[in-house]
Amino acid sequence: MSGTYFAIMAALVLAGFFLGAQRARGVRGDQAGMLHSLPAYHGLYIAAAVLTVMMVIFVVGAPLASHYVVSQGLGAFDPSEVAEQLHRDAALRDIQNLIAGIYQGEPSDKLKAAAAAYSAASSLVYWGLNIFGVLAGAAVIFWGLGRITPELRARNQFERFVKYVLLASSGVAILTTIGIVLSVVFEAMHFFSKVSPIDFLFGLQWSPQTAMRADQVGSSGAFGIVPLIAGTLLITVIAMLVAGPLGLFSAIYMAEYATPRIRSVVKPILEILAGIPTVVLGFFAALTVAPLIRGWGQSFGLDVASESALAAGLVMGMMIIPFVSSLSDDVINAVPQSLRDGSYAMGATKSETIKKVVLPAALPGIVSAFMLAISRAVGETMIVVMAAGLAANLTFNPLAAVTTVTVQIKTLLVGDQEFDSAKTLSAFALGLVLFFFTLALNYIALKIVQKYREQYD
Repeated sequence: MSGTYFAIMAALVLAGFFLGAQRARGVRGDQAGMLHSLPAYHGLYIAAAVLTVMMVIFVVGAPLASHYVVSQGLGAFDPSEVAEQLHRDAALRDIQNLIAGIYQGEPSDKLKAAAAAYSAASSLVYWGLNIFGVLAGAAVIFWGLGRITPELRARNQFERFVKYVLLASSGVAILTTIGIVLSVVFEAMHFFSKVSPIDFLFGLQWSPQTAMRADQVGSSGAFGIVPLIAGTLLITVIAMLVAGPLGLFSAIYMAEYATPRIRSVVKPILEILAGIPTVVLGFFAALTVAPLIRGWGQSFGLDVASESALAAGLVMGMMIIPFVSSLSDDVINAVPQSLRDGSYAMGATKSETIKKVVLPAALPGIVSAFMLAISRAVGETMIVVMAAGLAANLTFNPLAAVTTVTVQIKTLLVGDQEFDSAKTLSAFALGLVLFFFTLALNYIALKIVQKYREQYD
């Protein structure tokens, strides 16, 4: 239904645009006065009106139509048979399977009657919504054509429409963010009603497995987040020790030393790293880097785990090099050439100019690039799962197996889960901690940017 309706809407919007523009050209030719707006704006004015009306009809009518179709289909059953939501969903699925011809077994007479009622209601709603949309769109076109005069401020009207669309888009983005935060906060509060926040934030053991019966081992679980924070920080530090210097030095080279020909080749190759799927990098870490580190450690008599934080951190550092290098390169290129020329005029060398002038001037952008890379490293999951393991060990030994917050969130929400147990709800508490951690990084970056931007603006 929606596909046909949107096709009709697109056709009417285009028709409104061309008819409006043609009508405006005719008005301009018939009357001595000049049009306030170009003919194209008159067409856009009518097209925007058609789009608005038909979208309102769909947004309001589609849910009502769906509710009507479902109620007609389920009306063939006894109310007691579809009183519970689970039974309603099962009955509706059987109706849809029977209509699609994939129902297994012999359908009952009641199910056949329900399928017939559902199909008839669907057909009625399909034609009704499409016809109503066509009539409404055509009415808006005729209304708009009648309003086209030399005095019509079509451009102002269309720009006001665009402003409202942008405002609505911003509102949707803000409401989506608020909804995500509230959903995480409410579930986290539910978790903290079962587990003490003190034990969660300062506990030294993470074992969220809970048993079905109280007499089973581990029935209470252990939800101390400190081992997860330690593992997350350890892998992130290793990754940034790799990506930070390599990314920044490569950005300096490409921006200040490389010729245009070399830059045009090196920069795209370097940015290819950002497009490699993380699961591929995880395979590389697990099958190549981790065995090399283990063999190297054993040759020196070190006890290296088959899955280590060092292997995950090194490969993760490779992954986030483009985040540092590309953004830093753009920021360094944005530094005004007049600052460099002034430094050269004072007798400074190229390297001194870079250290004393270019990098301080570009520091806010470089800090932002580093914060983005850190956030990307904190949120990475697949590389850690495949190269660092799932063991929640409280250690800062890079040769040991560790896990991170995001890996545990993924593990806790795999498979069928009940969202009234502490084990599943702990994933939302971990997400809340991760949210505040990222928020703190953004706040620090903002303060640094504000401090140095005042100096170099």
